[in-house]
Amino acid sequence: MKFIFDRDAMIKEISIAQEIITNKSPVSILSNILLIAENNALIIKATDSTVKFTTTIPVDIQEEGRTTIFCDKFMSILSSLPSGDIEFIQEDIGVTIKPTTKKVKFQLKSQASDKFPEIGTSENVPFFELPSKEFKEMIKETIFAVSDDKNRYFMTGVYFVKKEDSITMVATDGRRLSCDTKTGFNVPDFQPAIIPTKILGCILKNAPDEGNIQIAVIDKSIFVKFSNVEFSSVLIEGQFPNYQKVIPEGLTMSFQVNKADLDSALKRTTIMVDKKVSRIIFKISSGVLKLISPDSDIGNADEEIPCRYEGQNISMALNYNYITDPLKVIDSENVVFDFNINEAKGDEEANITKAVIMKGDNSGDYIHVIMPMNY
Repeated sequence: MKFIFDRDAMIKEISIAQEIITNKSPVSILSNILLIAENNALIIKATDSTVKFTTTIPVDIQEEGRTTIFCDKFMSILSSLPSGDIEFIQEDIGVTIKPTTKKVKFQLKSQASDKFPEIGTSENVPFFELPSKEFKEMIKETIFAVSDDKNRYFMTGVYFVKKEDSITMVATDGRRLSCDTKTGFNVPDFQPAIIPTKILGCILKNAPDEGNIQIAVIDKSIFVKFSNVEFSSVLIEGQFPNYQKVIPEGLTMSFQVNKADLDSALKRTTIMVDKKVSRIIFKISSGVLKLISPDSDIGNADEEIPCRYEGQNISMALNYNYITDPLKVIDSENVVFDFNINEAKGDEEANITKAVIMKGDNSGDYIHVIMPMNY
């Protein structure tokens, strides 16, 4: 096998392959990429046996063939070389890599391509299209809320479901839930799917903001295509929790606060929070939100910021991570917290009675549900 390729074009694709490959795999071939040179194009494939990646780039082929090489070492070689054309020559198990403009060459050992796992093809798979920007937005607004508890594997991915003309993505770890629903999509029905975060992270990082993404959910797999790239992944099996029952209804009270003010105040007050507990106290009174880090061995902190609220004094304890995470993705000037409270007598402080909904003030489709903590 012999071909000449552009160094920068190759680096772009190999960097994506690196995101897929796991170097800790006991199966050494999974640390390699499969290279297939044919029809003046180079097909590059990578997999960790669950997530699969395929891309094609134009190259000048002088001799067709296929082989596998160690991905990380190949990337290190490419990164050390200047931009320009590079020769790739395979003879038996040896691979020579040398730039056309430098008197340097590298030699790598290859492994036979027949040892590489079968990645398969998406030919005849029924794809539908979604706007890339909106799909990436939905991933960004949910992926951080998945569970890391391997015993609840069905919550370690993002739930993807279609109902009528709406698409919903949901993630939960049992203590908070992020949900984004977008409407107006004329796409065919598909079975609800729990998508692993690894493929979603690859899409979020590599998909363009413009144009459409092609998606197919079939059997126990998801396929995603954009540009010259295709990803596929095995779906997570199991029954995702009934997220609609988790979202509280009939919330009659709310307060609104400037997003930047809240973010800055949290960064300061949480300096003094016990990171093992991550609890912060919200005390809300007419026109004022007071953030308090509870007393600890090292001290405490509190800060007042203005808020839009009129009513009885209220107190709630929340995990501050469950506030700072959605703050990063809420795209509005102000943030709204919806809740219900118990009955309090006289000047007593009222407490919230169940989950709190956090959202932007721009009537968007994204909500973040937070379960309160005990004092």
